[in-house]
Amino acid sequence: MTSVSDFYRDRCILITGATGFMGKVLVEKLLRSCPGIATLYLLMRPKGNLDVRARLEELLNSKLFDNLRATQPEMLSKLMPIQGDITLPGLGISCSDVATITTNVSVVFHAAATVKFDEAIKVSLQMNVLGTRRLIELCHKMDKLVALVHVSTAYCNCDRGEVQEMVYPPPMDPYKLIDLVDWMDDETFNHLTPKLIGSRPNTYTFTKALAEHVLVKEAGTLPVAIVRPSIVAAAWREPIPGWVDNLNGPTGLIVGAGKGMLRTLHCIGDLVADLIPVDIPINLMIVAAWYTGTHRPSSIQVYNCVSGMERPVRWGEIHEHGMAALKKNAMNDVVWYPSLHFTKHKTLNTIGVLLQHWLPAYLMDAAARIAGKRPIMVRIAQKLDRAASCLEYFTTHEWRFCNENVQQLWAVMSESDQRAFNFAVASLHWPTYMEQYCLGTKRYVMKEELSTLPVARKHLSKMYWLHSAVKGLGVFAAILPFTLSYSFLSNVVGAAGDPSADDHAALESSYAA
Repeated sequence: MTSVSDFYRDRCILITGATGFMGKVLVEKLLRSCPGIATLYLLMRPKGNLDVRARLEELLNSKLFDNLRATQPEMLSKLMPIQGDITLPGLGISCSDVATITTNVSVVFHAAATVKFDEAIKVSLQMNVLGTRRLIELCHKMDKLVALVHVSTAYCNCDRGEVQEMVYPPPMDPYKLIDLVDWMDDETFNHLTPKLIGSRPNTYTFTKALAEHVLVKEAGTLPVAIVRPSIVAAAWREPIPGWVDNLNGPTGLIVGAGKGMLRTLHCIGDLVADLIPVDIPINLMIVAAWYTGTHRPSSIQVYNCVSGMERPVRWGEIHEHGMAALKKNAMNDVVWYPSLHFTKHKTLNTIGVLLQHWLPAYLMDAAARIAGKRPIMVRIAQKLDRAASCLEYFTTHEWRFCNENVQQLWAVMSESDQRAFNFAVASLHWPTYMEQYCLGTKRYVMKEELSTLPVARKHLSKMYWLHSAVKGLGVFAAILPFTLSYSFLSNVVGAAGDPSADDHAALESSYAA
């Protein structure tokens, strides 16, 4: 059987979404572990004053590629940027680039998408659904295509308690919605969004479900595989433990809690938190393309890339491990001592948010204005509230994601391939992983080097004593009225003489009241 690395030898690969979180890890992994690869064509769009070549240089300046630059610098020359945009007809690719791609490419990874949970539905349709349709049209023109791997999400069928590895009927006809994109204005589209998405929590999961249906309808005989990751989080083992480069999902909560600003969250701690380290779906994608190209399955293979089946962890455990890591490896300039509490009841959480997020934010901004400084805390509270709201559906629900196809794929791999492209999570140690995740967030997202830890820990210690003092004052203020009340009633009864049994009962009743 051809090894995974040998399968990619002399092949040209097309990757969409290469500048995204998963796309960067995919590019690095292919270059590092498949040295015989011919060319990686990266579909990129200009951004601001940067053309696609400048954006490629920006991509390669990431710490993610440090090891590759040091050990295999020649591999970086195999990257070729292709100017394009998945929201444009024909993907916005020039005729000459289309000819190059259709003549040479044999494997395609489609990872481009908008992953914003609260994205406007028109934008989500253009990127997630129309973008997929346009890529399929391009793939039909490829003479050498042996595998197309489409990145979806495990939550595209979140209206079901159990999700099998199959493409389910769409929540509505995607082609009718596609027809509306050309003529319906944004305001009307946004007004209709709640009715359109129905039981789905957001436009992201809704349009991802539509995209899978379009893929099935239009792929025809194309060799297609679908990989559905759950909540993609920081790297576990490669290329750098704890590496992450964005504030999406749990990372934003880690920053909010680590800085002491996020105090309460609507979350049911007993539910399974299906986090998956980013290197797991990346290895699975690479192996899925290998299997599709070498075994030629007769139907589209779907892979639910999840942790809950093999190595489940609950939100309460994530909280415990995460808070321990944030207190051990403090972030710089924490606003308050980290103390995040999960609240099962939405009403109680709403009250907690008002008292512990909004009230302090307004007070601190008022103090900043008086001191002649720029107020920022209300704006930060707004961002925290938005992030928590986007995640609330996933922290208060639980799913059973079946992953038999993933396990069967693992079983057909050789031991050397299993070591090189490991997507098994059975040995994942969550406490260690969460410490790496928190450290990675500090280093790669907040840009705080580990050399700052001694100063950060000293500041955190001060915040702890301040936090304890405030808590002590709060407890004292809470019990003071009861103490004074009891003392007053005791004096009254004492002035009336030796109390009888009835007097004792009256005193106890008054104190209880």
